[in-house]
Amino acid sequence: MEKILLRILFASSVAAAPFIMKRNNLLMYMTVFFAKCVLSSSLDSIFIKKGNISYPVRPFAKIFETNILYDLLFYPLLSVLWVRWSYQSKPLELITRSLVFSGPMTLLQWFLEMKTDLFRWKSWSALHTFASINFTLFTIRGFVGLLRRITPEINVRGGNFVEERANSKMLSPEFIASTANHRLPNDKYAQIQ
Repeated sequence: MEKILLRILFASSVAAAPFIMKRNNLLMYMTVFFAKCVLSSSLDSIFIKKGNISYPVRPFAKIFETNILYDLLFYPLLSVLWVRWSYQSKPLELITRSLVFSGPMTLLQWFLEMKTDLFRWKSWSALHTFASINFTLFTIRGFVGLLRRITPEINVRGGNFVEERANSKMLSPEFIASTANHRLPNDKYAQIQ
């Protein structure tokens, strides 16, 4: 049953990925995706090494101690959705929106821990899961806010990232043509001709 659940999760995540990762904002979404991959894998590895949590049934069990399906696909896609949905939220609204993500995920993990072998909590509880999910959500959201300050050319409209470079100067076609025909004195190709 656990392997069927993992296959369903994998198939649904792969099917949802093109709709979550919009083309016009792909750079920012990929940054969020990979940042969440690093954060989830790092935290998961720490808690597994401490013996707080384990994943008895997981993909590539002989290679990875963590469940790479959660850490490298499912949670990062949810983080991209979280950033898209909460980017322009005020602090109180941000907290309530985080509960929409962390509450159901905590309850689902608690249920799956009791009924399946997908999770094994040793010195872990639903409260730990709730806290870790919220920690990663707010960390990723803070990371996006930091990126926004560092790269001011990325503006937000309607809750989605839109790259806009109004002050950037395009090279003129004349300049491009003149540089394409220009040969340096030591250009071996020009000397051969």
